[in-house]
Amino acid sequence: MAKENTREMRGPAARGGMKFAKPENTKGTFLRLITYFKRYALILVIVAVCIIIAAEASVYGTAQLKTIIDDYLTPMVKTGATAELWNGFTLAVVKMAAVYLFGAVCVYIHSRLMLNVSTGVMFDIRKDMFTAMEKLPIRFFDSHTHGEIMSRYTNDTDSMREMLGQSIPNMINSLFRIVSVFVMMIILSPALTLITVVMLVLMILVVKSLGKRSGAYYKKRQKALGIANGYIEEMTEGQKVVKVFCREARIDSDFAKLNDDLRRAEAGANTWASILMPIMGNLSYIQYAITALLGTLMAVAAAAGGYPALLTLTIGELITFLQYTRNFAQPITMISQQFNSILSALAGAERIFALIDEPAEIDEGTVKLVNARVENGVLTECADRTDIWAWRAADGTLTQVQGDVRFHNVTFSYDGKKVVLDDISLYAKPGQKIAFVGSTGAGKTTITNLINRFYDIDEGEITYDGFNIRDIRKDDLRRSLAMVLQDTHLFTGTVRDNIRYGRKDATDEEIIRAAKLANAHAFIMHLPQGYDTMIVDDGENLSQGQRQLLAIARAAVADPPVLILDEATSSIDTRTESLIERGMDELMNGRTVFVIAHRLSTVRNSNAIMVLEKGKIIERGDHKELIAARGRYYSLYTGAFELS
Repeated sequence: MAKENTREMRGPAARGGMKFAKPENTKGTFLRLITYFKRYALILVIVAVCIIIAAEASVYGTAQLKTIIDDYLTPMVKTGATAELWNGFTLAVVKMAAVYLFGAVCVYIHSRLMLNVSTGVMFDIRKDMFTAMEKLPIRFFDSHTHGEIMSRYTNDTDSMREMLGQSIPNMINSLFRIVSVFVMMIILSPALTLITVVMLVLMILVVKSLGKRSGAYYKKRQKALGIANGYIEEMTEGQKVVKVFCREARIDSDFAKLNDDLRRAEAGANTWASILMPIMGNLSYIQYAITALLGTLMAVAAAAGGYPALLTLTIGELITFLQYTRNFAQPITMISQQFNSILSALAGAERIFALIDEPAEIDEGTVKLVNARVENGVLTECADRTDIWAWRAADGTLTQVQGDVRFHNVTFSYDGKKVVLDDISLYAKPGQKIAFVGSTGAGKTTITNLINRFYDIDEGEITYDGFNIRDIRKDDLRRSLAMVLQDTHLFTGTVRDNIRYGRKDATDEEIIRAAKLANAHAFIMHLPQGYDTMIVDDGENLSQGQRQLLAIARAAVADPPVLILDEATSSIDTRTESLIERGMDELMNGRTVFVIAHRLSTVRNSNAIMVLEKGKIIERGDHKELIAARGRYYSLYTGAFELS
């Protein structure tokens, strides 16, 4: 919509970000994310087993220290090394090494499997995102920047991939290690374990407090990142306009503000995330120091004798317990690290699910567009493409497509506040060429958007061959129409592919015929590979006029009953325009055509010209009638040949 769009302002004016119905329930978001793991249930069971084995291997390997020290090293120091002690010592060391090696193999297995699972889950999520996006109405894309949407496919999915592939497996591993180590610590020394419990409670409180603060900043960061990406994407696309109007300083200033918002959100998130690790590390060192001090006293008490067994430790038990203390603090520290990554990923997941949950375009139509032929004077549906189209109603009756489009007292507003079309009534009989003229914002393009049902009207009715367009399936309605927009869009691919986009089953001969009709054949043949020339970056290797010629050829090859030309020749010189008009006359023959034009020379041969002003039709008639009336059209045609 070049004229009456509802696209929100981009840049600093759009700092409110995308107006998704974003869920704020982190728990609900996580549970929803888990549903994507259903088809990987068996693999996840194997992963869980490997994680448990790896965690238990680490704990069991550490437990062997007590046996090695108390049963072999200490006797060697006291009585000397014997063959029996050396053999036992060697066997214990080999056993410990084997356990660690087995644990390492399990880590490798679960890491590889989780890599496959995470990439598979991300595949499913991206597929759901794209499928949902393709079902969204045009209104959504008119009110959201492309960069913000793309941010969900890049930044948010990357953070989720990292969480699924690394953070969650590491957290599960850490949790099992904590539980196993805690059990072993109780077995070794309930008294020293009490100190660990006190420090654990303190660590949990710290993680909970700092995590809450960092989580809020992570959400702000993801949102600010999306807005900044949207602004960058738009400014990159519009660099020519920026330079023509010397707006470099202004957009640099605007971007600096957006970048500062992102910096502050990033700084806030990283500040709380960064201080968490040192705090947890220092708390673990304090715990280790206290445990070492008290444990040494308990070892001395054991050597002196006469103390309760609960308050004594052997050297092997002390060293093993201290190692468990380090093993206990390490997974807690790792959890605190992964916690921040998970918060960031869940913030991204909320934005992704918000996109997936956006209300899809509703289509309750039952009337279908079908190919038909006339046999013995009776209209009959057929599978092959013919020159005849028909509407098939829900009861199976067929009505030949004529292109009779009528507006009955139509009122429409994009935002529910400002009326764009006010009680509009008009008709286009089959084969007529209807033109809309008027100043920018009068409602011309809105009419064509309503015919396509890109938007639904507020009041009134639009009929197509007697059917309310609400009763016609949207896909079939749009297949019966072809549009050539002022802002053309070409896809990455060959010239041939871009023309065939209008009809996927078009033959090469039909493509060439459509190109000749649009007067595009001559310049195509001068391209390096002709029709096989690759088009990239929306046709940056072509002129604007050449891009528009290809768009006209694309509409021509679709061969629809109704054509909509929205400033279709605005980027073409007058000589080429006159040549195209001859071909367009042939293309428009027998079709209903709606034309929007600023150059009034292009609408003189229309059957009817509608002059719009502030959402109302103030004049209608053909060129001669409107000139004779000496009204608004006359003043536009004679006083200012080009509309402002």
